[in-house]
Amino acid sequence: MAELSKNAAKIMDLVKELTIVELNDLVTAMEEEFGVSAAAPVMMAGAAAGGEEAGPSALDVVLTAAGGQKIAVIKVVKEITGLGLKEAKDIVDNGGTVKEQASKDEAEEVKAKLEEAGATVELK
Repeated sequence: MAELSKNAAKIMDLVKELTIVELNDLVTAMEEEFGVSAAAPVMMAGAAAGGEEAGPSALDVVLTAAGGQKIAVIKVVKEITGLGLKEAKDIVDNGGTVKEQASKDEAEEVKAKLEEAGATVELK
């Protein structure tokens, strides 16, 4: 534990003597007084709780191969990204991220559209 000032050490000694109910009341009062929260951030709590259920909240949709229907894939990439023909063609030719930081549902939807057009896609 970090070295405490004299006043902080006195407060710590007082806190150690509180019951759980009193400590809860103190934390609630401090949160209200200072406009802060003592709760752990959601991502940290999810990771500590088991991690697998939490999973990533945002995914990148990455085109890895265009397949045999390159023109159809270019059309879908244009539709999804709003890019021009040249930019969409560059992604299809070279592979790359089609959609960044998409929700899981949105990423799955984009992946399905691209795969339907013949592309190979990864979610990262």
